[in-house]
Amino acid sequence: MDLPILLIIIIVLALIFDYINGFHDAANSIATIVSTKVLTPFQAVLWAAVWNFAAFFLAAYVIGEFKIGNTIAKSVNTDFINLEVIFAGLVAAIAWNLLTWWFGIPSSSSHTLIGGFLGAALMHALVTDYHLIALAQPNLEIFDKLILAFKQLFTQNVVRYDKVIPIFLFIFLAPLIGSAISIVITLFIVNVSKRSSPRKADNAFKKLQLLSSAAFSLGHGLNDAQKVMGIIGAAIIFHHTKTLQDPVYLALDSSHQFNYFVDHYFWVPFVSFLMISLGTMSGGWKIVKTMGTRITKVTPLEGVAAETAGAITLFISEHFGIPVSTTHTITGAIIGVGVTKRVSAVRWGITVSLLWAWILTIPISAMVAGLTYLVVVFVK
Repeated sequence: MDLPILLIIIIVLALIFDYINGFHDAANSIATIVSTKVLTPFQAVLWAAVWNFAAFFLAAYVIGEFKIGNTIAKSVNTDFINLEVIFAGLVAAIAWNLLTWWFGIPSSSSHTLIGGFLGAALMHALVTDYHLIALAQPNLEIFDKLILAFKQLFTQNVVRYDKVIPIFLFIFLAPLIGSAISIVITLFIVNVSKRSSPRKADNAFKKLQLLSSAAFSLGHGLNDAQKVMGIIGAAIIFHHTKTLQDPVYLALDSSHQFNYFVDHYFWVPFVSFLMISLGTMSGGWKIVKTMGTRITKVTPLEGVAAETAGAITLFISEHFGIPVSTTHTITGAIIGVGVTKRVSAVRWGITVSLLWAWILTIPISAMVAGLTYLVVVFVK
């Protein structure tokens, strides 16, 4: 089956984003294991990449579905999705990811992608409304047409709030859950191992950190690779339902279209998990420094606690099909570890800067995607 050029470009861009996501978020998986000197940066990225890819087999053959990918694909009402919307969202996401990587800001690739998708869809709805108003009332001034278009926009269900509200809530809940779990784990480990000699305990936790970092990398791959799957899935489902008018897809309920897409385009999840693991192998040392040392100093014991807490949080979110930020999750877990020592052990100035980056990611990505969509429509 021949695919439209724009759909092919979208798939390529999505996989590029997936790769960038890997090296942008490599620090999430390896920051503590590098800062505690359990592995060198090169060894750590290889270790993380292996477990990123192993997540594909966990999702496909153990869990048996890709819940997070489905959530992403369904976050926008299908009436407001087209290939131009998805293209604009991806361009915005890639631009913001590269910018934050360059400046060493651990922002969320997940929220970048979601913000881009939502922003482009909202701009598409606004432009459509404006054109319809212009046709119906050609004598109106441009400003009046815009006001009417904005009013019309607020009456439409462009965004699937049942999918998007949990994503927004977990901007704050994921780091809080990660922090709470890491505090409990740290206090438990400290009490259990307090009679062990410091040297023996340190060596034991260095070995355990290999397992905890593997678990977190598994959760990272499970969570983040599915987001790209979701975007590619939205594009391919649009192609089948709107362009081809494929009777098989049209006969399916929207909640089952994604699962049908996965069954018939099984190479998409495979390549999505492969690309994020390759991206992880490229690393991201600037962000490793921020995550592993600038928030709080981390020992092997604390590294085990932070990574285990982060992994548990990611597995919980996957179970409920809620895309979360691995950056937010591990940052919250590292903060929780720091708090168990003393509140002043956490460098709150760095933490507040990170919080602002997190809050601004979705709106900035949405605005960039909206402007990109306007350029695409103008050029077209």
